[in-house]
Amino acid sequence: MPLFTPTARSFRLVPPVPFRGLKSTSYLFESLNAESSPGPRIPRAQRGLPPKKSIPGVTNVIAVASGKGGVGKSTTSVNLALAIANLKKRVGILDADIFGPSIPRLMNLTGKPELTESGNKLIPLINYGIKCMSLGFLIPEESPVVWRGLMVMKALQQLIHQVHWGQLDVLVIDLPPGTGDVQLTLTQQVEMAGAVVVSTPQELALADAVKGANMFKSVNVPVLGIIQNMSTFICPHCTHETHIFGADGARRISEQLGFEFLGDIPLDVDVCKLSDQGKPIVVAKPESAHAKAYKDITAKYLERRSKSWFKKVKVVK
Repeated sequence: MPLFTPTARSFRLVPPVPFRGLKSTSYLFESLNAESSPGPRIPRAQRGLPPKKSIPGVTNVIAVASGKGGVGKSTTSVNLALAIANLKKRVGILDADIFGPSIPRLMNLTGKPELTESGNKLIPLINYGIKCMSLGFLIPEESPVVWRGLMVMKALQQLIHQVHWGQLDVLVIDLPPGTGDVQLTLTQQVEMAGAVVVSTPQELALADAVKGANMFKSVNVPVLGIIQNMSTFICPHCTHETHIFGADGARRISEQLGFEFLGDIPLDVDVCKLSDQGKPIVVAKPESAHAKAYKDITAKYLERRSKSWFKKVKVVK
């Protein structure tokens, strides 16, 4: 059975969440004509939301978010995960961007995940010592995901609850931009240790970053801080520094809103080139200024200062 059929107008997941069991990853999705699909059953009287659940084997879940796309959130997610792994932690990455998954390319991973012996959970792919799961492993790279919100939520629930992560100290979730269904589903269903918000110094990006940070605050998810990406560009020839997107915008917003400013990540050509090659800067050039910036953010703030999640992580010897 193919993953998609060209005549399908929309898609849904089968069997219904929670799964009764999978026999093949190709059965994760089946086509469904949108006109004949029944709507979700919603109880007439619902007393609050279901309790949040921890992900089996995962000690801490940290989300990396942004209000606006194109600010380097996925690149930051990957490099933060690798920086945490350098502290002898067991780390995984969940790509929650259903419509535009970036983790497969950034982590240089291809192929479909295998199933556990019981056949009811997916086994993450691994590279650079990081366990990874993404919808991008299950669909052709060039195929668009044309789904309605309910289908996206079911796919997300599968990626959350039907993956065999093993034992992880930290699961980094790379969120899509904005404050929509994915963010709401995760914050309502998963016990999260905290969220990091990524923004450039540009006012346009900062306006949406503020919305993202306030969204987490409104659903009682701790905001660990704000990272200012693409903070400056230093010419490799003359070392002249240029603030292409403005100066210190994220730092200023952090102070105004009472969030911790986690640090700056400069703009660099190598980061772009290496990311496209599936070689994150933290592993490709571990001694570079940019790699050290990610490591400093991780070690200085997330390990020593955050009281909400990292103190619970045990060092794996």
